[in-house]
Amino acid sequence: MAASPSMTFLPRARPFDWKNFAARATSGVILATGALTAVWVFDWPEPLWRAPFLIMISVGGVLLSLEWSAMATPRSVHRGAIISSIAVVAVILLTFIGQYAAAWACVALGAVAVAAATGKNAAHAVDGAYGVFYIAPACLVLTWLIATSQGRGWTLMLFAVTWSADIGAFLVGSAIKGPKLWPRFSPNKTWSGFVGGLVASVVASVAVAAVFMHLSLVGAGMIGLLGGLATMAGDLWESMLKRRFGVKDSGDLIPGHGGLLDRVDGLMFAVMAFAVARLVVHWGWAH
Repeated sequence: MAASPSMTFLPRARPFDWKNFAARATSGVILATGALTAVWVFDWPEPLWRAPFLIMISVGGVLLSLEWSAMATPRSVHRGAIISSIAVVAVILLTFIGQYAAAWACVALGAVAVAAATGKNAAHAVDGAYGVFYIAPACLVLTWLIATSQGRGWTLMLFAVTWSADIGAFLVGSAIKGPKLWPRFSPNKTWSGFVGGLVASVVASVAVAAVFMHLSLVGAGMIGLLGGLATMAGDLWESMLKRRFGVKDSGDLIPGHGGLLDRVDGLMFAVMAFAVARLVVHWGWAH
């Protein structure tokens, strides 16, 4: 049947990028294996087994500081990265030994020091300081979370929720497509992916709670939903930041993902949501 001249043809959907998916999957499996191993051995009898987790968080904090400085303060990358890295590692170590007030004070002092070292004007100073406030509290809370009661289970749940939200959103969004979630800042994200990511995060949270934790499954589902929402928010927030600084990726460290910040942007928001959930459970809810 011949098409009417007045008919409007829609553009063909882009084919699924299997090469990029393979790179994402491979790098994701490698990172996940290392992270899960560090979490799993954390509670083994000898204190030495806590070292892999602390090293992982510290190395991650340093790499994030490097990426942030290169992206946000390119004229003073080295000064900002060095000071931020020192502050982040100090925050992690202070948290590990239970000096929480000193750790939070170190966050503030680190931000002030980076601002003084990286910016001759107010905008550059704020950009440099924000990197410390962006990275260090997430490292602090993650270090605190694993040391709490059932900390290994909470940390496994956190990872499962954030990874499932990312994978669910990617796969469902790629398969169904549909209306864009926020095309101004993240043109590839869709509402279908958003819903798929939330469903995946709830399922992952309930599964981890059922196997590894003493926690009500209803409570776990609510925590999974909260963590999934936070993961999506963190992803969108980083997209806004990259748009502000005019970059496509925060770096090129991880094949298929870009920089480390591109991989853990959702985790950095989700861990704060999990901190709130952990405190609420400590006060007697969701047992």
